[in-house]
Order: sequence, then C-alpha cells, then structure tokens
Amino acid sequence: MARNAVYSRPHHIARFLNNVRFIIFLLPYRNNYSLNATLWYYFRCSLPNCIKMKNKLIVIFSGILLIASSCKEIADLLTFTINHQVTFQIENSSPINLPIEIVTPEVATNSTQTFENNNTNANLVKDIKLQEIKLTIENPVGKTFSFLKSIKLYISTSQTSEIELASLDDVPVSATTITLIPTNARLDAFVKASSYQLRTSLVMRETLTQTVDIKTDLKFKVTASAR
Repeated sequence: MARNAVYSRPHHIARFLNNVRFIIFLLPYRNNYSLNATLWYYFRCSLPNCIKMKNKLIVIFSGILLIASSCKEIADLLTFTINHQVTFQIENSSPINLPIEIVTPEVATNSTQTFENNNTNANLVKDIKLQEIKLTIENPVGKTFSFLKSIKLYISTSQTSEIELASLDDVPVSATTITLIPTNARLDAFVKASSYQLRTSLVMRETLTQTVDIKTDLKFKVTASAR
C-alpha cells in the first residue's frame, strides 16, 4: 500500500500541473459561461481521488478570474486633465481687511469636444475634481502678492448652485505666483456644462496704488470610461 501511495503521488502532481496549464490556456475565454460550466464539470469528474487538490484548483482558478476581471475594469477607465484659464483685475481702490468680491466672465468649457478627443463622452464620466489652481500676477510686471492676505474661489453655473472651489490663507508676500488649496468637491456638473463662472473673495493686506491683472490657471482631473 505504501509503495502504491509513493508511486501515485507524482501522477497526481503531473495531473495537477496539466490542469493548471489548461486553466491558463482558457483565460482568454473566461467570459464564456458555457465553457466555465464545462470546465467545472471537467474538474468534478476528472479528479475523483484528489478532492483537496481539486479544491485548490478551484480557488486558484477563481482568484485568477477575479484578478483578471479587476484589471480589465481598471484598464477600461481613462484619466486625463482639462485645463482652463481666466483673468481678473483687482482695482487700486480696494479696501483693506474687508472682503472684496470679484466675478469673472463666463468660462467656456468646450467639454464635449474635450471628452471626444479623449475617447469618451459626458455620460461616461465618473468623476471630475480640481487637481491644481494657480494665480499669477501678469501686470504690473514684477509685482508680488504682498498686498493680498487671503483668497477664496467659488464656482457656479446658470443651472447649478455655487460651491467653494479653492482657497488660501496667509498668502506669501514675496510670491508672484501662488497655488491655492482645492476642495474635494465633485465638479462634474460644472465642467460638463457649456460654461461656468468664478467668483473671487479677497481680503487685502495693503492698499494698491495701481490695478493688478491676475491670471488663473485651472487643471481638472477627469476619470471616465472609454467608449
């Protein structure tokens, strides 16, 4: 009996390896439900004397299918960025230590064309968030943000209520470009719209002697499914 057991073990291992190779061969056809049923029957009938080995094969096969399916779902998701730019002015008559409200002109999104260029469309977009927003003084040249104490930006559309977009307290006085801290808000409705509007709320640190032109660069991160 012991001798038979010794000689039967390599035989079982060989059959185990053959079945693993069979599983790998069938991976491209993992979405074929008839084939999956046939494969189950094969394992059930072909290994009557290897119950433990059969269970291990089933676990391995299920794990491989789960990982492969998850990787396919991840691969089907697209990630790309949308860049917008808008400019606003701060007048030299702005008061100190009081909030100043500045509304920008409407920003055209051109989102339909942007989605098309990235092999998706508005209905397949999963999530849009602000990745980065920078403010740069364009005029006067060399002017720093020493006059600005704090800033908040809000976004809205004609169909969507206003929400906070980004902010920065304690603006660095020697900087000519500042990076605001984005909120974690979902911005799908705003970027999918044909246009949106920004409202800037400023608190001044010092009086301006001339008008300042500020360029705002926005970068939105988009996650969507491919068409």
